[in-house]
Amino acid sequence: MPLPVPRGPISRALVDHLTSPTPDPGVILASVDDLPAQILHDEDVQISLAMLYELHLRGIVGVDDSAEWDPDLIRARAVIERRLAADLEALIGPVEDPGDVATELFRLGAHDGGPPLSAHLAFNGSIDQFREWVIHRSLNQLRESDVHTFGIPRLHGAPKAGLIEVQIDEYGNGHVDYMHATLWATMMRGIGLDSDYAAYIDQIPAPSLAVVNTLSYLGLHRGLVRELMGHLCMVETTSALPCRAYSRGLRRLGFGSDVRRFFDEHVEADSVHEQLVIRRVAVPLGDSPAARIALIRGARICAAVENIAADHIWQSWERGTTSLRPVTR
Repeated sequence: MPLPVPRGPISRALVDHLTSPTPDPGVILASVDDLPAQILHDEDVQISLAMLYELHLRGIVGVDDSAEWDPDLIRARAVIERRLAADLEALIGPVEDPGDVATELFRLGAHDGGPPLSAHLAFNGSIDQFREWVIHRSLNQLRESDVHTFGIPRLHGAPKAGLIEVQIDEYGNGHVDYMHATLWATMMRGIGLDSDYAAYIDQIPAPSLAVVNTLSYLGLHRGLVRELMGHLCMVETTSALPCRAYSRGLRRLGFGSDVRRFFDEHVEADSVHEQLVIRRVAVPLGDSPAARIALIRGARICAAVENIAADHIWQSWERGTTSLRPVTR
């Protein structure tokens, strides 16, 4: 990831810490002493959390890899994560044992409740709006499946085997040209965007960063593996129909099958994946009331943060404005 431009005191202290040869640990720790009451919409907190998580993923340009386990950064991240966890719990409310976890996961996937972004882009959206939406999604899709893959070493038996089957398909069965992240990059270039990883990090606003950060939070904590798998269930059950709409939109805008391939692939693949991940991963993992609640919690968290991001885009478009941050570099 390119080193982001700071958006406030926390990210400014973090950038200074990451780039200074002799950082003062007190500065970064003091910067998180007084977090906002809610952080899912906070630009400063979300870009800071994105940087802190990126240290465990692909890294940040110009930052030494040893920063991944800098204890002061881990402490600062833990402070933010406690607020993130509280905000997510407040967002979704109490979760009860559904009993039949498969039925509940399929029900949630059929009623995600977000604004009609996919229908708009299918029938009415401009190419500029399509590009804008792609930029919002780009950070996650260019590393598609990577964070969910953290679940593999944390599972065993049938759920592990089921997750591996899904993830192998996400990674193109070992062929780089068929990896879903590769297909997304091809689509980005085809519609005139930069497909380099995190190229648009400074334009992506807090609500969309919160989507990515929430997934990273679930993926990097072993104790949240069931929430992570519930999140994956929601991703897979809400993908096929919107992807059909996005492909239709690109076809309407004059783009060929090579550009639409990412979406066309997901129409078929995710119809299969939703069955696999729910029946072969979630069902055997839901072996107790607490386990089923964790799975449903993860699914509801996924839907809730995705809807916050989608609402931000939709409301911006209804106002006739861009949903992206202004270019700062």
